[in-house]
Amino acid sequence: MRTPPITILILAAALGCGDPAGAQGDAPRSPTPASIETVVRAETFASGLEHPWALAFLPDGRLLVTERPGRLRIVSTDGTVSAPVAGVPAVQASGQGGLLDVAVDPAFASNRTIYLSYAEPGSGGAGTAVARARLGAGGLEDVRVIHQQRPKVSGSGHFGSRIVFAPDGRLFITQGDRQNFRDRAQDLSQGMGKIVRIEADGSIPADNPFVARAGAQPETWSYGHRNVQGADIDPATGRLWTIEHGARGGDELNHPEAGKNYGWPVITYGRDYSGARIGVGSAREGMEQPVYYWDPVIAPSGLTFYTGDAIPGWKGSILIGSLSPGGLVRLEMRDGRVTKEERYLGDLRERFRDVQQGPDGLVYVVTDSPNGRVLRIRPAGGP
Repeated sequence: MRTPPITILILAAALGCGDPAGAQGDAPRSPTPASIETVVRAETFASGLEHPWALAFLPDGRLLVTERPGRLRIVSTDGTVSAPVAGVPAVQASGQGGLLDVAVDPAFASNRTIYLSYAEPGSGGAGTAVARARLGAGGLEDVRVIHQQRPKVSGSGHFGSRIVFAPDGRLFITQGDRQNFRDRAQDLSQGMGKIVRIEADGSIPADNPFVARAGAQPETWSYGHRNVQGADIDPATGRLWTIEHGARGGDELNHPEAGKNYGWPVITYGRDYSGARIGVGSAREGMEQPVYYWDPVIAPSGLTFYTGDAIPGWKGSILIGSLSPGGLVRLEMRDGRVTKEERYLGDLRERFRDVQQGPDGLVYVVTDSPNGRVLRIRPAGGP
């Protein structure tokens, strides 16, 4: 086990994490703070959605919202929800699978292009896929699949998936380990448990880390991930940050770098749902430690960097949706390290599936429910 840097020891003590060099490994652990119910409040912006999974703002302020059963909706600036948008690809809508993330091309004003990730059915089962399409007046046009997780396998769990535009216009796509195939997260010839990096047209960047390695999938950026359901680019550094589900314990905050191995299922801070040990422990030479981890879990889904001024004191924070116990998690960061964690809106007892900043500087989340909503979060004392 590596000896932890003194800065991590100091941070762990400040967060009440105990000795990070002990049996739990090197990474600082969440102190599991209580939810704060006085700083912000949530109001319903739109309702009547079935298991909404993701949201993305169009340049004119309207919202794209995905529903896991396979529908894409447009929510107007007054909260009116459209009929389903035509042309969405067929999805495997079972378990955790279905229509997942939506991302808007940075050049949408000129090309009207959006991207959808989803559980794609096919020979052998299903896998995470990404399609590119143009949003027309009558629905999606010129729909083209630009990425497919390979191979497709049976089961309905752990698809990921988030789509993030890097500053250079390339796409990062997160892919889950497909639950029953977790050992393949360490196999570079398999798509399970990988973050991939592609061009916006689906081609492979020449500088990807495994392009020249025989037998490796050339789209792979990093590997050894379990089920990454939150991802964003730090606007100050251009660096990718992700958050992934652990098992019983072991939710992780990472900043995946090219070619690196993040350990799953060889190392983890969690245990299996049966209580059994997973892998060899929490550390191993050549495998990356998370920046921060949660035990007990927050079941994270959705991550965004907050850059606005509408909610005082939040600028520069990472905001994370929690499915269990539910609510919103805020991390204060300094020099790539977590210095403070706060939790909000736990009293709502809602599963927050995605979180984004709106053009008004307020925070918008979707609630994972048969009667799901888009909530707008604003300061508690605001109008």
